[in-house]
Amino acid sequence: MHPYPMKARSTLLLRTAGDLAGRHVRGRCRIALAGIAMGMSLSVAAPVLAMDTISATHAFPTTITYTQSFLEFVRKANEAGKGVFEIKVRGGPEAIPQMQQANAARDGVVDMVNLPCAFMAGTVPECDVVSAANVSAPTARANGGMDLLDKAMQKRMDAHLLGWFGSDLQFHLWSVREPKLDAQGALDVSGFKVRGNPLYNAFFTNFLKAQVINVNVPEVYTALERGTIEIMGWPEIGIQDANWNRFLKYRIDPGFFSVDVMVIVNKKKWDSLTPRTREILSKVSQEFEVESMKAMRALADTQDADLRKKGLQFVKQSPEAGRKFVQAAVDENLKRMKERMQKSGSVEGYDALVSRFITTK
Repeated sequence: MHPYPMKARSTLLLRTAGDLAGRHVRGRCRIALAGIAMGMSLSVAAPVLAMDTISATHAFPTTITYTQSFLEFVRKANEAGKGVFEIKVRGGPEAIPQMQQANAARDGVVDMVNLPCAFMAGTVPECDVVSAANVSAPTARANGGMDLLDKAMQKRMDAHLLGWFGSDLQFHLWSVREPKLDAQGALDVSGFKVRGNPLYNAFFTNFLKAQVINVNVPEVYTALERGTIEIMGWPEIGIQDANWNRFLKYRIDPGFFSVDVMVIVNKKKWDSLTPRTREILSKVSQEFEVESMKAMRALADTQDADLRKKGLQFVKQSPEAGRKFVQAAVDENLKRMKERMQKSGSVEGYDALVSRFITTK
């Protein structure tokens, strides 16, 4: 006889069937929950591509036109690279002293720096060819000159040359009092306190025979105000940026040298960026080389007319004296460039660079 009566057996069978059904449902739920959990774990484990972050500084204060141009480049680059990378500007010379920014980029203290190539010429002699150039950035990029300079930057500075902004502008000498011209119509700076700069110290010292006084840009206003300097070199644009035109009343022609403000990126940082980031940055910088050149030229014309209205006087050297003046500026820079390359162990690439940055017009 069965140990349980019929009713009890029926109840047991129903309970057993219910238990089996419940276990089946619960099993399916556990499988489903396990699947969800697995999916969630896979989602968490899947790599999330983070944006590249690039720190940056600029050598000049924000009041200076060249810094404003760089900040416009940053804005355009960040807009084009939204979701891919972001350039974060840490500041200017108040963040890292002006003459220390090149080394800061080399050492990785900051990723990107906007500064004159001349500030790096002690380490990268090839920078001197940019100051002596008579071609624009787009031309030097098209003829391979920028690639050659980039290789020199990588070799000597552990930096990638990203762009040359505001090219095709010249430097001039500016004076607080009327300049002297000799019998040949050539500039005579004897008796003047001349501001020096790594860019043109060789030219000022060897050709003009000036005793230079080195003053960084943030201190120029005070130096002019106190009479510490009386003649200084500066490009066609910008003397109104920091109210230097309050003191500078004469511009001496002709122009000499080329504006050489560039953007470099620490090489290790550049190599670590995603291919997409490098692609966008390169594209935007090359477009900005053209855009900034045109914008700076238009600004130079506007400021020139404004300064004339405000009484700035233009002093011209004689044609022959002016020709010698300009040629001496080029010769002194190229001489220094070759000497520095020789000290570094090789002048390889000298002729190729000169032929691409200085062309016969």
